[in-house]
Amino acid sequence: MNGCFVGVDTSNYTTSVGIVDENGGVLANVKRLLPVADGQCGLRQSDAVFAHVKNLPVVLAEASAFLEGKKLLGIGYSARPRKVDGSYMPCFLCGEAAANALAAGRGISPVAFSHQCGHLSAALTSAGAWGIADKPFIAFHVSGGTTEVLLCRQSGDGFAAEIVGGTRDLNAGQTVDRAGVMMGMRFPCGAQLEQEAARYKGKLPKPKISVRGAYCNLSGLQNLAEACFRESGDTAKTSAFVLDFIGRTLLAMAQGAREEHGALPVLFAGGVMSNRRLRAMLSPLGETYFAEPGLSADNAVGIAELTRRKTQNLLAEEV
Repeated sequence: MNGCFVGVDTSNYTTSVGIVDENGGVLANVKRLLPVADGQCGLRQSDAVFAHVKNLPVVLAEASAFLEGKKLLGIGYSARPRKVDGSYMPCFLCGEAAANALAAGRGISPVAFSHQCGHLSAALTSAGAWGIADKPFIAFHVSGGTTEVLLCRQSGDGFAAEIVGGTRDLNAGQTVDRAGVMMGMRFPCGAQLEQEAARYKGKLPKPKISVRGAYCNLSGLQNLAEACFRESGDTAKTSAFVLDFIGRTLLAMAQGAREEHGALPVLFAGGVMSNRRLRAMLSPLGETYFAEPGLSADNAVGIAELTRRKTQNLLAEEV
């Protein structure tokens, strides 16, 4: 009987279950978005918890079809946003409860990781780039809730990650969603903003970005986007303008991180990095790695892979 490993992730916007086989092959990436009302840019934690409670039976039932005929060897879950003391969000309690329920009666102790480590793992898995994790590498975690530059190295419980850059105000995903909602798009707005931007073929204004080293400020982009849309009434132009500003910012931050820490590989993770326009803008960096879009946004595949690696390493130590 073939074995497999399960990961559960209950972020502020997505309920997900991921399954990988004994060799790290992805068997399933089952996800269900949490509902957000029209005109809103997010969820309160109480609403997120309630939505996860409703989503989990549906997601687990769909994932169970991929477990037929396989031996469940390990279960992992996202326990907190980041792997630091004091990092906490109530929505992750839902995933912990689900993982413990799956483990009950199977003789398995669920393994806890951080949501951020799951993102890094998913990106490395998708890009086939786990080889870079044996040495220090630079990682960007860019999403609605996080815009951080990390100096990383693989560890027994995910990654040792030191913050060496990031935003000093708004996150990149927040600016995308606020601009999108302003133009009448439905949250989350990333995919529609990318589609709209692709329609624009004209010249874009290029106001000065705010980057020092690997740190940035993005709050000014919201006012610039509002002015662009007010003056042009053009959703395509405004969408392209927002993504161009973010892309130039990320490129400058990555260059700043390399100036300080050396010409290390750069891994891009998080939902914002599913954007193909942004990826193209970052091509001058050279050695860079991205997750495929399905493994860029919140997902549990990275947690399943971390569970596989930790479980197999523990078994190897016992031999």
